[in-house]
Amino acid sequence: MGACGITSSKTALVFLNLIFWAAAGVLCYAGAYVFITYDDYDHFFEDVYTLIPAAVIIGVGALLFIIGLIGCYSTVRESPCGLASFVFILLLVFMIEVAVVVLGYIYRAKVEERVNSSIQGVYDEYNGTNSDAASRAIDYVQRQLKCCGIHNYSDWTHTPWFEGSKNNSVPISCCRPDLETCTGSLTRTEDLFQEGCEALVVKKLKEIMMYVILAAVTFATIQMLGILCACAVLCQRRPASNYDRLITGETYG
Repeated sequence: MGACGITSSKTALVFLNLIFWAAAGVLCYAGAYVFITYDDYDHFFEDVYTLIPAAVIIGVGALLFIIGLIGCYSTVRESPCGLASFVFILLLVFMIEVAVVVLGYIYRAKVEERVNSSIQGVYDEYNGTNSDAASRAIDYVQRQLKCCGIHNYSDWTHTPWFEGSKNNSVPISCCRPDLETCTGSLTRTEDLFQEGCEALVVKKLKEIMMYVILAAVTFATIQMLGILCACAVLCQRRPASNYDRLITGETYG
């Protein structure tokens, strides 16, 4: 019965270590995705501390590769020292992931406030040239999120760019992609995206933070299973006591 139990625990632990390797790749991808996306929206949310959870899960992902190696080796060899190290490292990573979840929720709650305080300034900096970073950011966001202006297209009429252009139009990036003849003219507002960008930028950034949180929670759960399996193997491989030997009828040499 004991042999069957330890075999089951070892099999489950080896399987979980394979999942750890897959998880490492997913975590690194999730962290990299946050960095890349933040680069597209950094003009609207200039808080680099938001990247802390993403940086941490990339580090955790790299550590999971090493944990998988240690776990597989220790499980196959049934090394008490290796399994104890495996459990300790998993506990450490688990606590780090709990911290990531907490930080993720903290920064997710700040997204709307930060975007609201910065977006007007970004639109005021718009000059319509591709060489200007703020202009590229706004054009990218409007095309990507299919939005126009802060709350709607009429917000453009209060910007320095609109007052300087004097052509009663909004940027071409406000045009619906299915209308090739659209020039951004406010005389044909039906050709423009109707929704404002502020709410959509907030939604997008919150979604990104939620990806990080969900990834951390999911793999923290898997790690707890790994800890339980490793502990099961350790407990079942402990040296038999005199009482155990007496019960099983073993004789002493």
